[in-house]
Amino acid sequence: MKVVKIKNRFVPHWLSYKPDEVEKIIINKYNKGLTKSQIGLVLRDQYGIPSVKDLTGKNINKILKEHEINEALPEDLVALYRKAVKLHMHIDRGKKDSHSVRSLVVLENKIKRLINYYKAAKKLPSDYSYSLEAARLVVKI
Repeated sequence: MKVVKIKNRFVPHWLSYKPDEVEKIIINKYNKGLTKSQIGLVLRDQYGIPSVKDLTGKNINKILKEHEINEALPEDLVALYRKAVKLHMHIDRGKKDSHSVRSLVVLENKIKRLINYYKAAKKLPSDYSYSLEAARLVVKI
């Protein structure tokens, strides 16, 4: 396979997409409701783009920031919220499932550690805190 090297980026010769076309695809997919990781998978699987960063010189997050698109909460935190809400619903149905109760405690501690990390990185406000009710509103289950 012939590979073209452009400024320390490796773009396959068969790739016909231009960087501005890829940016438009990313914005379109985000507006349709896909997360950043889902956009990367769609670009790889449906469009045959192996690496957005190699083609455009920017990652998906940077492209969205340039177009002034910001998420309220980071994607990994939302995924943990979704897991916590589902686990809490499971525990409500079966009160004696002590293994799941412990799993919920471990998961909530993981969420709190991640929130502390995002507060230190200034991606979340300093007064942000975790609550199950807030998680339910974010997840909408």
